[in-house]
Amino acid sequence: MQTAHVLIIEDSPALAQTYCDFLAQAGHRADIALRADDATQKLQNNSYDIVLMDLNLPDAHGLSLLMQMRSAGMDVAVIVVTADPSIETAVDAIRAGAQDFISKPVTPARLQLTLANVLEQRALKQIVKGYHHLTRDRFCDFIGGSPAMQLVYGVLENAAQSNAPIFITGESGTGKELAARAIHQLSKRKAGAFEALNCAAVPGNLLESEIFGHTKGAFTGAIGRYTGAAERADQGTLFLDELPEMPPEMQSKLLRFTQSSVFRPLGSMREMTVDVRFVSATNRAPLAAVGEGYLREDLYYRLNVISIHLPPLRERGDDILQIAEALLKKMAVEEGKSFTALADDACRFLQQYPWPGNVRQLQNVLRRTVVLNEGRVLTRDMLVESGGIGLSSLSATTMPSLPVGLPDHAQAIRPLREVERDIVERALQLCAGNITEAARRLDVNASTLHRKLNKWRGGAG
Repeated sequence: MQTAHVLIIEDSPALAQTYCDFLAQAGHRADIALRADDATQKLQNNSYDIVLMDLNLPDAHGLSLLMQMRSAGMDVAVIVVTADPSIETAVDAIRAGAQDFISKPVTPARLQLTLANVLEQRALKQIVKGYHHLTRDRFCDFIGGSPAMQLVYGVLENAAQSNAPIFITGESGTGKELAARAIHQLSKRKAGAFEALNCAAVPGNLLESEIFGHTKGAFTGAIGRYTGAAERADQGTLFLDELPEMPPEMQSKLLRFTQSSVFRPLGSMREMTVDVRFVSATNRAPLAAVGEGYLREDLYYRLNVISIHLPPLRERGDDILQIAEALLKKMAVEEGKSFTALADDACRFLQQYPWPGNVRQLQNVLRRTVVLNEGRVLTRDMLVESGGIGLSSLSATTMPSLPVGLPDHAQAIRPLREVERDIVERALQLCAGNITEAARRLDVNASTLHRKLNKWRGGAG
């Protein structure tokens, strides 16, 4: 049973004591105020869960006191007690901020039931407040409040406090570098540098120099000393993206570095020791990369102390719209355009499209659409015609099969207009002749499809 600290505001000492006795029987603790000014002082000096308030006080009306409490931001539940049982009085009390209303005379059972209900409502309110605190629409540079991302935010927040190596997985474009930066920003190392290195973008023969640096004359073209990412990240974070793309011999040297924090720049006779936090990432399935020989098993387990997986955009529900709306406003400012909102058909299209390139693809599509169009509201037609995501979203099941009996070279290349017509006819067949539905599935405007069909069928309606 929940217990409460209650303030009884009642001008009759006898009634106030009666209520006090009722509450004590239920295990509650109570204070008494016989006047509004006394009640105000007690409310300022004490923390109460519930106020039991009579409306007819000698120095103020109870509703005036209640409104003053609300204006002062006092988060305390109020139960109004009055001899006036009219509906108007009850409505006025609720509008002023009361949680419940009791008419005199008050019985112990009625008072205890009302208190129990108010306490339960208060407890639920706290739970909801806690849930809203946990449900974040934004986290560092991430946008989206989907359940999948709430889990990611929680892991990022907890992992950031550790120095343990972190391994991030996820499809291309899901925000692995954003996650790595979030870890750095939330960590005790945020004053240090965040160094990001894409192992797939650096030629294998230059990767050692990029990570460990080199001295003057270490190799042809080394005209001066170069400070590598490992040294620059001292006291900070080193992010190694697409780790399985690192050449095997370099993975061996990286393994030693992760174990000892010691490395030697190319051409140097002196070893260096640094304090670096490792965050690695890949868009591959890491264990498959190990099995296929792309990633050393010992290096993987060394760097995979904490695992974080970023969900693809298609599994993030309404996050797609939140991200798209934020990007649209930002890009409109950057490109000097007037776009401020997404049309309903554009919203439906964005949610239905599978986004194989995830957030990065969404960014590119929106950028092209904003650049190539004008207006305040971005529509579905603009996305389809300018964004480059029209027929590409068509599922494989709608692709027509090649005609049999033709030579291989004839089947290999066909005129685009024939392929397009085959695709459209196949889509109409699958949609039972419904042009609107076929157009939706093909990601084209229905009027565009009507025009094409009229052209192909010799103008027949």
